[in-house]
Amino acid sequence: MTTPLPPPEGFSIGHWTDREGATGCTAIVAPPGSQGGVDVRGGGPGTRETDVIGPLAGPAEVSAVMLSGGSAFGLAAADGAVHWLERHGRGYPTPGGRVPIVPAAIIYDLVEGRSGSRPDADAGYAACDAAGPGVPERGRVGAGTGAAVGKIHGRERAAPAGVGYAAARTGTGFTVAAVAVANAFGDVIGAGGEVLAGPSPEDGREGSISTAEEIATMEAPPDWQRIEERNTTLACVMTDATMTKAQCTRAARMASGGVARAVEPVFSDVDGDVAFLLASGAAAPADRFTSIAVGTLAARVTAEAIRDAVR
Repeated sequence: MTTPLPPPEGFSIGHWTDREGATGCTAIVAPPGSQGGVDVRGGGPGTRETDVIGPLAGPAEVSAVMLSGGSAFGLAAADGAVHWLERHGRGYPTPGGRVPIVPAAIIYDLVEGRSGSRPDADAGYAACDAAGPGVPERGRVGAGTGAAVGKIHGRERAAPAGVGYAAARTGTGFTVAAVAVANAFGDVIGAGGEVLAGPSPEDGREGSISTAEEIATMEAPPDWQRIEERNTTLACVMTDATMTKAQCTRAARMASGGVARAVEPVFSDVDGDVAFLLASGAAAPADRFTSIAVGTLAARVTAEAIRDAVR
């Protein structure tokens, strides 16, 4: 497998991992002055400070994004990122000092390890401390430590997943990279429509069966007591292009198209999918074509990062 392109210059990615507790968090630290947008889908999202980076909100900077396990408890990891950023003189300027803006989103992994093991502020601080440039560590680390996909028959037949990464460049030279955490109710699907990761067959054979086909042919609902009803695919796209907040929001929506390419079924009542997009460029005025190009590649690299998360 070839080494993917690194993230855009100035972006740093780091993990805190609790392997015994099967949970963790992942920090994406953005260069100062970065713009951001978010697209929230599905019936059960767990988020923090997504409204403040919306196109109608006042603050014009995103300091970092925190992706975390631990369900709602894991949102506390963003507190650690805020303290880390403050200590390093980063954040949105206010009359009383800089205030770091750290949107966050979580996955539900409480049944994978110890339910009492949850990323907290110390974990978020440690993830930021560990953040560095270059291609991040992938697999069952950080926010993806306790992740799984294909849960229609319960966790015991689900496929393990984790953190994935992919990157590409536009024809004009901008880098578009994505970090994804795959923890979907549905399966991860390859570019040709094949199931890359889904529930294992009932008879214990190797391979995966299709959740979508199972749903299409079921004559009665599955045993809902065995289904973890809190599932999420998270993605954070990074680019060095110059984009407005509104353009970041639209490109984040386009990135959600990449989630739909790689996960089936997707955006369901039992999923809480979230896609962030961060843009660090400030060298030239934003233009419409750049945001379209970034959004197009955002969908592509998001889909590839999700597939990478199960490889």
